[in-house]
Amino acid sequence: MSEPLAVNDDEFDQIVLQSEIPVLVDFWAPWCQPCLMIAPILDELAEEFSGRMNIVRVDVDQNLKSAVKYSIMAIPSLLIFRNGKLITNVVGAKRKQDLKQIIDDALK
Repeated sequence: MSEPLAVNDDEFDQIVLQSEIPVLVDFWAPWCQPCLMIAPILDELAEEFSGRMNIVRVDVDQNLKSAVKYSIMAIPSLLIFRNGKLITNVVGAKRKQDLKQIIDDALK
């Protein structure tokens, strides 16, 4: 996967929880300015980590079930799953180097 895939509530379990590689889920909304600020960074990271980590996006306005299930109270919220388990939760916009370090740590 070379760019973040939009995932909906119905696909979440299959694409995220059943993934053979770790998945970073970007819970976002189109009206959220910090979400829009980190979107290009996540696009770059999706390319950079292709084959090692998938990056997907979940629009919280369209997919309330997933947002509620993972207690998303602020966006952007970035959750990393490995083997179907939540291993990292980051809230708020971060710099590329910070996100890269978070991903590197999750891949260890």
